[in-house]
Amino acid sequence: MSSEEKIAVLGAGAWGTALANVAATGRDGVVLWGHDPAHIAALSRDRENRAYLPGLPLAAGVAPHADLSAVAGAGVVLSVVPAQAMREVARRFRDILAPGTAFVICSKGIERGTRCFMSEVAAQELPQARIAILSGPSFAADVCRGLPTAVTLAARDEALAKRLCETLSTRAFRLYRSTDVLGVEIGGAAKNVLAIASGMAAGRALGASAGAALIARGFAELTRLGRAYGVNQETLMGLSGLGDLVLTCGSAQSRNFALGAALGRGEAPLEAAHGKLAEGAFTASALVAMAKERGVEMPIAEAVDAILSGAIGVDQAIEALLMRPLRAEA
Repeated sequence: MSSEEKIAVLGAGAWGTALANVAATGRDGVVLWGHDPAHIAALSRDRENRAYLPGLPLAAGVAPHADLSAVAGAGVVLSVVPAQAMREVARRFRDILAPGTAFVICSKGIERGTRCFMSEVAAQELPQARIAILSGPSFAADVCRGLPTAVTLAARDEALAKRLCETLSTRAFRLYRSTDVLGVEIGGAAKNVLAIASGMAAGRALGASAGAALIARGFAELTRLGRAYGVNQETLMGLSGLGDLVLTCGSAQSRNFALGAALGRGEAPLEAAHGKLAEGAFTASALVAMAKERGVEMPIAEAVDAILSGAIGVDQAIEALLMRPLRAEA
């Protein structure tokens, strides 16, 4: 892949804008596609995503578009749409993307209803594409500011992963390659749910000790699920697993953490998101169901799912977790 190869980004939110800026480092003509013509017009006019990243300029090499046809001819497509919209968006581009296009999924979650991971959704809707996953500890504002960030890019074809890492890496945005696609996806999906629990602990002012315990025990749940799916445990210990879990469970910049904090302060589930998308809220029920199918205990994730569904309250969930039988740590 060369600097002349066309790159397109699907999704003009905060993360999509940040990744478009990364892709435009030393490159012109990076397409940033969004479904809302008014938003795209504002991006073109202001050269700034005032809705999601105010004060941070859009790179000169980024070209916002609302037309599907603008993506035609792209050799690399970064899909940065919400997980629950992945199937619909991929289907819209089925006749646009050429055979062999690298389709890099940058969303974290599990499709509700089908319980498909995003790589499975993309493979079903875009059989002509070569699928990859980008995931890891990263906040869009940090990336747009050029602050050092390291993430994982996974593809079953290691040669593809290597080429994509070389194409997308910059001095400040460093990509590490992997062939463990499922391991990277499990880490990204599970950590969003666990971050809601960490936010609840913060919202209830349970203290730093409880917050650290939640991260550690949440990571134990993540690794148990990964083991049941036969993924590489080193993947879960890496950037897309433990690294992303630590970031998401420790900062109010995380939408999932912020949702949990609002729930911890007593807000109702429907109002707590404050209009912001928190992928973990959609993933929780699917994650818990998949864990139960595999006989995996995930009490923290189960508590989050129960709270979001209105089955129990935050205090009841905390009490249930504290009253669990004592056991060996390992």
